[in-house]
Amino acid sequence: MNRLTTAYLAKKSEGQLIGADETINGIFNILKDTGNGDVVVRHWIDETGVKMAASRGASCVVTQDARGNALEVAKKNGLPLILTEKIELTNAFAIKWAINKFAPNTLRVVVTGTNGKSTTTHMIYKILSEAGYITHTNTDSESEFNTLIDPMVAKQIAEFRDGLEALVLEVSEVQGWDDRNMEDHAHFMTRAIRPQVVVLTNVALDHIGLVNSLAEASKEISGVLNGFEGQHVILNHDDPLILEMEKLVPVSAMVTFYGSGTEVEFAEEGIFHGSKLLIPLDDLPFKSPHFIQNTLAAIGTAIALKIDPEIIRTAVKSYQPLKRRFTVLKQDPLIIDDFAHNPDGIKATIKSAAELAPGKLHLVCAIRGSRGNSINLLNAHAVADSIKNLDCDLILTSSEDVVDDNNRVKDPEKKVFIEVMQKEGINCIHYTTLREALKKALSSSNNNDTILLIGAQGMDPASDVLKTIKSE
Repeated sequence: MNRLTTAYLAKKSEGQLIGADETINGIFNILKDTGNGDVVVRHWIDETGVKMAASRGASCVVTQDARGNALEVAKKNGLPLILTEKIELTNAFAIKWAINKFAPNTLRVVVTGTNGKSTTTHMIYKILSEAGYITHTNTDSESEFNTLIDPMVAKQIAEFRDGLEALVLEVSEVQGWDDRNMEDHAHFMTRAIRPQVVVLTNVALDHIGLVNSLAEASKEISGVLNGFEGQHVILNHDDPLILEMEKLVPVSAMVTFYGSGTEVEFAEEGIFHGSKLLIPLDDLPFKSPHFIQNTLAAIGTAIALKIDPEIIRTAVKSYQPLKRRFTVLKQDPLIIDDFAHNPDGIKATIKSAAELAPGKLHLVCAIRGSRGNSINLLNAHAVADSIKNLDCDLILTSSEDVVDDNNRVKDPEKKVFIEVMQKEGINCIHYTTLREALKKALSSSNNNDTILLIGAQGMDPASDVLKTIKSE
């Protein structure tokens, strides 16, 4: 892969090259940041995008969908264009190419599973950074780059200029695009990264339609172990389906378990490694069950990598969580914001918030938009089961004032959510906009109450909306 050409890239993408076979001198990039010699990778592109790529000196464009006059414009501008039915092949190749070229000697850790990937990845990143590694991660507050279905991670690796020593990459357990399931996504991307360490957090249902049972989710997640050539596998001992995956670990790799009854477990006094108290309870920045599970996963990884216990303790004690991970936005009343967006996450988050509330709990839940009825049905039941015995006001929102068309709540999604509450005898109010929902929660609460905000894209802008309400 020393000399990369458009013909070779077309072959690796299982695509058709339209145009000349030319040498690629740049990096893999997104359209808006493209520079001279770069490869533009986009799921779809039209003539405007092609003109932009050509004007910036791109080597070629790779796409699944050339819309309008894109092909004619590419030919006219002498810009090679590769048409592929599987854009993920290009993005997997891009990551592999970027690592080989810019970060071949890095320590690489992959984290996958249904819940807890982002926090676990971010905490491992913090521990390795504390240990002195020059480290990069793809996890950010909105999980924008964790899907690996665009070239952003390859771009970031190529543009890293500080002698990269470690990569901690979150890999989505399943992925799809345009109603197409990208089969074996976790396996495929992990093989491209070639990590020395993989961490498996848990198995639950989230992406309904891409997987429709726990067995299917488990199969996709366990794919990271297929052909794994690294040294360490970190497994959640408290998740039965993850525990079963020990049988799939190659004999050449060492297994580290975390959770109850293992060498890395939580007890009343704090987190233990073996019989030794590693992190006292008071030194944990958060004590919710799902945060502790993620912390155990990160510590298990650090121990497997033989990071000094004092460094681990310092990193965890000073850890600042990602945005929207049980984030406290305000006191009096206490306002907590969490990314909980699937059944397990919803149950764990509501339980943790309820334990903090001396007064009433006000739950503001953003319905998942354009994700189908099935996941919203499961989420609704998770909400109902969690609050039926609590002193809780439930406010639902479609967040039409803050979401784009890709995340707009459809009428059947709204209907299925509300019908569950009606059948369970739970009173709720639905607001079309997030702003109305938040204003209602604020006006209904007392200083000793707790307002819990949960949901994915429909709740992401909540902290900013709250600021505008406060300024009125």
